[in-house]
Amino acid sequence: MINKTLAKNLLPGFLSWLIPFLVSFLFYKPGGQLLVPYATFKSTIMLVGVISGCYLLFRYFLFVDGNYILNGVVVGFSWFAINIILDSIILIPMMKTSFTEYFISIGMSYFSIPTISILIGVLLSKKVNQ
Repeated sequence: MINKTLAKNLLPGFLSWLIPFLVSFLFYKPGGQLLVPYATFKSTIMLVGVISGCYLLFRYFLFVDGNYILNGVVVGFSWFAINIILDSIILIPMMKTSFTEYFISIGMSYFSIPTISILIGVLLSKKVNQ
């Protein structure tokens, strides 16, 4: 059961953080200078996060057999927590910023994860109950 939970929930949750993080390196010169305007960078990374996150959620829900709304809540908030924790450990120190500044600038966008996952759960639940 624990291995199934790790493979099904935590690993994709980690990937939902890792994919945009790795893509972000394409926008920096060695030494840390940004190659594009910050607004372009932020929008692109958010787009990468939403697209990769939706794909990972799609893959997650392929293996869910019921309790779609509950699964949406659990996966959404666990991935939200994974993203905030990893950003707190890695990104915030790299940015040399406070948690408050980070959360206003980046962290709030992670609320899209539970929003989308719960919506998928609700839609699947309605579809199955028709």
